[in-house]
Amino acid sequence: VQLQASGGGLVQAGGSLRLSCVVSGWTTIDNFINWFRQAPGKEREFVSGIKWREGTKRYADFVKGRFTISRVAAKNTVYLQMNSLESEDTAVYYCSSSNERVTTAAGASSWGQGTLVTVSS
Repeated sequence: VQLQASGGGLVQAGGSLRLSCVVSGWTTIDNFINWFRQAPGKEREFVSGIKWREGTKRYADFVKGRFTISRVAAKNTVYLQMNSLESEDTAVYYCSSSNERVTTAAGASSWGQGTLVTVSS
């Protein structure tokens, strides 16, 4: 599978961004599409995930109520709408695929390139 992330940028605290992840070359093990992020000096952490067929969604506690994950099957695209952004959300955001539900980066099977989100305070 190939994943292409885009949509990052510079935004002021309280602002919004929408990230996109275009997926191609699906395989039978790509059941979930996930968003992770990695801030400087920190480990890559799970942000949100969606089960492609059923559309069931999961979020890390630190983004609940602020971020929304969605998919448009016709476009093979997963979106991450990020609202009420905080300086702590500054990170490189990655989309990934996995066979099972994951909470750590070790569980992901494929990765796209990252897209940088910078939130200024």
